[in-house]
Amino acid sequence: MNFCVVGLQWGDEGKGKIVDILAEHSDIVVRYNGGANAGHTVVVGESRFALHLLPSGSVRPNTICVIANGVAVDPETLIGEIETLAQKDISLNGRLFISANAHIVLDYHKTEDKLREESLGKNKIGTTVRGIGPCYADKVGRSYAVRMGDLSDLDNLKAQLESIVEYKNKIFTALYNTEPISAGPLFEKCKTYADRLLPFTTDTTELLHKSISEGKSILFEGAQGSLLDLDHGTFPFVTSSNSSSLGMPAGCGVPAKVVDKFFGVIKAYTTRVGAGPFPTEQDNDIGQYIRDQGNEYGTTTGRPRRCGWFDAVAVSYTITIGAIDSIALLHLDTLTGFKEIKICKAYTIDGQQTTFFPANSAKLSQVSAVYDTVPGWDEDISEVSDFDDLPTNAQNYICRVEEMTGRPVTIIGVGPKRKQTIFR
Repeated sequence: MNFCVVGLQWGDEGKGKIVDILAEHSDIVVRYNGGANAGHTVVVGESRFALHLLPSGSVRPNTICVIANGVAVDPETLIGEIETLAQKDISLNGRLFISANAHIVLDYHKTEDKLREESLGKNKIGTTVRGIGPCYADKVGRSYAVRMGDLSDLDNLKAQLESIVEYKNKIFTALYNTEPISAGPLFEKCKTYADRLLPFTTDTTELLHKSISEGKSILFEGAQGSLLDLDHGTFPFVTSSNSSSLGMPAGCGVPAKVVDKFFGVIKAYTTRVGAGPFPTEQDNDIGQYIRDQGNEYGTTTGRPRRCGWFDAVAVSYTITIGAIDSIALLHLDTLTGFKEIKICKAYTIDGQQTTFFPANSAKLSQVSAVYDTVPGWDEDISEVSDFDDLPTNAQNYICRVEEMTGRPVTIIGVGPKRKQTIFR
């Protein structure tokens, strides 16, 4: 079977854990969007792996890993991840394949990202300043983009970089009054990237279609969360790629109809990083309790995440646009200790109640959350392995989420480790 795993909230739902678990039953894991602004955490025994570009299945030694054309590749980050796994005796030789059509994040992208964000002042979007947005902007602009395949022709790449740097310097000096950058050091870095990464670079679209014809099982992994989708999220407070399941076909060249099951990953509550509307946010002791219990600090940035109650309106929306079949609900253990737990079942806007999510940020910032309140639990559930052994109130909470979202919760996370997972 072929699976696709996507986050249904504003990212950080725990997709890495679910992909790692499902990868046991998959021949190939494909990352199809985003860049090093994503942070997927996988815990194996006592080892914790923080992956930003490598597919989460890469820690399984027999899994083929594909970084597809829709990913913005930061070569330095990727090389660092490959080396980190090698130090832990996990080799990617012969099983990592990078699309020759994937665009490359270079130093000037990070500079541009930082300068642009600083210039916005109080209106900044909250980017991770990893250069992802500017890289995708160059991709759309076409004239000043560099792709992985370009590393194979260094003479042409040198001339290409000189042209790009000349253009970027005009922007940097005119808009931000900065010192000009030089193409020489950038080219030297690219030669290193070519040495290290070209052996992994290929036509991944051809590879995937050949694998499909051979009956291989493929797991498609989305980065960030569906509410950050460039077209269908809370624009402009979104990421620069299609982070819902809608981005999968374009991001890897494989039609959605080959996917047998779409898994949506959620937390038992809601978090968000950076700016943007957040109807169920608890900027108070409740939010801080969730943050502390769930260790809600960014894998990539270390930034504290904004925390709030579960939003069934938002998740129902991302389920609808993403054709989600079933839900993996994680961090249930984080809610242990609450006497009462709230679930947002609707919004009120302009005196009217609605259950459809308004992706427009201006409208979303005006809504008020309408809550149901359910009893909480105090029992430690971190070692529970069977749904029937969960406290009754925890079981009821899961069932209420199912009722509100209209999808079954088939995987439940009660901790970060593989074994801390309940299957239904």
